[in-house]
Amino acid sequence: MDLIALVERLGENPTAALFGLITGVVFGVAAQRSRFCLRAATVEFARGQMNDKVAVWLLTFSTAVVWVQAAYLLGFVDTGEARMMAVPGSWSGAVIGGLLFGAGMVLARGCSGRLLVLAATGNMRSIVSGLIFAVVAQMTLTGWLAPVRDYLAQLSITSGGTNMNLITALGLPEWSGLALGVGIALLALELSRRNQIGYSRLIFASGVGFAAALGWGLTYALSLVAFEPVQVESLTFTGPSANTLMFFLDRNAILEFDIGLVPGVVIGSFLSATLMGEFKFQAFEGAVPMRRAMIGAVLMGFGGMLAGGCAIGAGVSGGSIFAGTAWLALFCMWIGGMTMDTILGGRRQEQMA
Repeated sequence: MDLIALVERLGENPTAALFGLITGVVFGVAAQRSRFCLRAATVEFARGQMNDKVAVWLLTFSTAVVWVQAAYLLGFVDTGEARMMAVPGSWSGAVIGGLLFGAGMVLARGCSGRLLVLAATGNMRSIVSGLIFAVVAQMTLTGWLAPVRDYLAQLSITSGGTNMNLITALGLPEWSGLALGVGIALLALELSRRNQIGYSRLIFASGVGFAAALGWGLTYALSLVAFEPVQVESLTFTGPSANTLMFFLDRNAILEFDIGLVPGVVIGSFLSATLMGEFKFQAFEGAVPMRRAMIGAVLMGFGGMLAGGCAIGAGVSGGSIFAGTAWLALFCMWIGGMTMDTILGGRRQEQMA
């Protein structure tokens, strides 16, 4: 069945939700098997190490860049049509939101995407943190925190009514994005060799990056055949978490890519953990970890919405299309995460399974 026939049979919005579900399942399986997490990478780097967590993150990021930039050069995706690129970006939001999100993910012991994956594997701590994250994200989008977000975001925005394309702004050739992705991939593979990371984990780490490219490709293809305007988007969990929460609370909510994405991640992660015998219930160890996780979830919910994306949305999806504010937000997430780990004493915390 071709795409036009699929849209005619299901409708545009259900097709978008189906594409979100597919993208989410791919991400869920790959993220669960690879242990991908920006928080883990920043903590490892802050402690002067370049081990498996950093290698996995670099491989994921580079894979997304390579797939997306190659698709752009071949004409399969127009990154300029992406929602993130088509609207003004906020420099101030990227800085403030990125720092808050980075600090929050260390306190919560996982970025928003990682929390969603862990929640599907029986981690009750992540379920609680994830729900708080979604509620605060919704409050920041349309609720009581929205005026604060608007004020901070308007302090400094991109010019021209769109986000900044870093490749264009720097006057670089179109193929430079692909070249950079390949260079980072080679670095990631060298780190993987030094840390003796198995092929299976490398494949799944690459799968996380591929999921970001898949989201861009599917939504762009749908935008070409849909009668109504379709947002070209990909993996991100700040907005989708809030939208999914409201979908189950509002009878008038409509299906869209976001609504399929979150359940898809849950399904993929749950199936992967169950098949590998890794599903198990876990709870908070005490009052201090619980308090930190809740504070971290609040910071991530507000910071991710202010920054225009979470560790996945800005850090991988936005980075792969070279959106200026996404790269700045990602940089600030690293700074925020490393700073918070230093504040906490840089002591090793038990890794969430």
